Amino acid sequence: MNPVRHFLAIPDFSKTELLAVFDLAARMKRGDYSEKPLAGKTLGMIFAKSSTRTRVSFEVGAFQLGGHALFLSSRDIQLGRGEPIRDTARVLSRYLDGIMIRTYDHGDIVELARYASIPIINGLTDLLHPCQVMADLLTVRETLGGWDGKVIAWVGDGNNMANSWINAAGSLGFELRLACPRGYEPNPEILERNRQKTRITLTTDPGEAVHAAHVVNTDVWASMGQEEEQAERERAFQGYIVDSVLMKQADARAVFLHCLPAHRGEEVSEDVIEGPQSRVWDQAENRLHVQKAIMATLMKEKREQSTVNSEREKKKSALAAKKRGR
Repeated sequence: MNPVRHFLAIPDFSKTELLAVFDLAARMKRGDYSEKPLAGKTLGMIFAKSSTRTRVSFEVGAFQLGGHALFLSSRDIQLGRGEPIRDTARVLSRYLDGIMIRTYDHGDIVELARYASIPIINGLTDLLHPCQVMADLLTVRETLGGWDGKVIAWVGDGNNMANSWINAAGSLGFELRLACPRGYEPNPEILERNRQKTRITLTTDPGEAVHAAHVVNTDVWASMGQEEEQAERERAFQGYIVDSVLMKQADARAVFLHCLPAHRGEEVSEDVIEGPQSRVWDQAENRLHVQKAIMATLMKEKREQSTVNSEREKKKSALAAKKRGR
């Protein structure tokens, strides 16, 4: 059994571990953290999908923790030319100390983690975007003091962000409401699994989802790889714009979140994203801090486990030498 810890989905960490990551991220953001857990370590960053925030935040984060980040696009490695994922996983595990991957098929990242002997971090798949939602939750904690007793609303596509919010609700126990057009609902297995743990409502009415909510969330109507569906999605998502009218139905102190990039005039109005309730720039910054905390947690664990294994080997060698000397 592979003992290495990965972060492919929010439920990969227990509630206690998730809270510890938020605490560590907050310390890092305050500057109350001087350790360099990635000193002498290299994070490989595999990008099948491009990104501004994911690349910059992981690369800067690795540097700030004393490590080095190596950018690998699908054009740079054999994985993009047909090499089996299991082979890439085993080879890169001999060179690197951790891998962040941003790709399309979630099955690819699961297979990568299965064969890798180093931590794998999900930078995004078509199914899940856990690092972004972790950053969003840190923003909620900073702004509202936490999520206990709060209602989080999602308006728009039942995409990887919606799925990760559902996982987060199940793991942390807050109430979540999602408003999605018919045919654009979140993953049914993820939804039903987490409905057994907390209150999650799925509706087609944005007003129902947002009513008295403390956080209002949305995302673009057509994500990367769905550009050909843009016109069809624009028709399906009419009425799902988060504008000032919809925000007035939320709690008076509600905040607005968007994972970016944003299409003003489609899923969000200009006055909302640039308005006083918007926290999108805070959540973008918090990608850096929460991902640093995740890297420190996973890659430090690997270093400590290697130290334990090394000590065990030394004891075995000493015992063997002692037996030979008898």
